[in-house]
Amino acid sequence: MSLKEQSWAYRFVVHLLRPLFMALTRRDWRGAEHLPAEGGFVACSNHMTYVDPLTFAHFLIDNGRPPVFLGKEEVFRVPVVGWLLREADQIPVHRETGDAVAAFSSAVEGLEQGRCIAIFPEATLTRDPQLWPMVGKTGAARLALTTGCSVVPVAQWGPQEILMPYAKRLRLLPRKTMRVLAGPPVDLDDLRGRPLDAEVLTEASGRIMRDITGLLEQLRGEQAPARRFDPREHGLPRTGNPHKPKRRAS
Repeated sequence: MSLKEQSWAYRFVVHLLRPLFMALTRRDWRGAEHLPAEGGFVACSNHMTYVDPLTFAHFLIDNGRPPVFLGKEEVFRVPVVGWLLREADQIPVHRETGDAVAAFSSAVEGLEQGRCIAIFPEATLTRDPQLWPMVGKTGAARLALTTGCSVVPVAQWGPQEILMPYAKRLRLLPRKTMRVLAGPPVDLDDLRGRPLDAEVLTEASGRIMRDITGLLEQLRGEQAPARRFDPREHGLPRTGNPHKPKRRAS
C-alpha cells in the first residue's frame, strides 16, 4: 500500500516528522531493490535505540513501502502519541502475554492487505555491549511461515549516534548519517509447509538474525562476535532497561 492509501493520521505523522529528519540527518539508503514493489512482506531490522523505528520507517517510506509496526503496548498508552499510533493503524503488542495473539492476527490481516509489516525480531533494544544483534524471538518467523510471505532483512547503523540505548539526551549536532542496508529475502523455502514447532521456528528466527547481522557487518566494516548474545545466559531480563536498579520490596 502506498502512502496515499494510508489513514489521515499516518499521513499526518509522516508529513510532520519526515521534514525534521530530512533537515537533521544525512541518509545513506542502500538495498531498496530488495523491497517487493507490491504485496505484503515482513521487514526485519536490528534494534539499538529508540530512534531506530523512525529511521527504519523513513527508509521504507522513502522507498515506497510505508510500514505498519508491531510495537510494545506501553507506547500506545502515552497520551496523544498512543492515540495517533492507533489512528495510524499501528499494532500494539502485549509482550510476554497471551494477548500477543491479537497482534499476530492483526499482522496477518495486514499482510493479506498487501502491507509491509515492520518488526524488530529482538523485541527490545539489544543487550549486546557492542550493539550487535542478539538472539531473536520467533514472532517474525512464525508470521512469515504462516502466511508464506517473504522476510526482507534490514540493518541500520547511525541512530545510536543520536541517542544511545536508554539515554534521554539527544545529540543532533553535528548532523549524523543514518545508514540503512536491505538485503535479499531470507531463505526459508525449506522450512515452509513444515509443522511450526520450536525447532522450525528457532531455525527460521536464527536465519533472520544471521542475515541482519551480516548486513550490519557490511555497514560497520567489522565482524560480529561468533556467538550471538543471549540475555538469558547473562541473567538479563528480556524487556526493560537492564541497567536500571531494581526497586526493593517494601
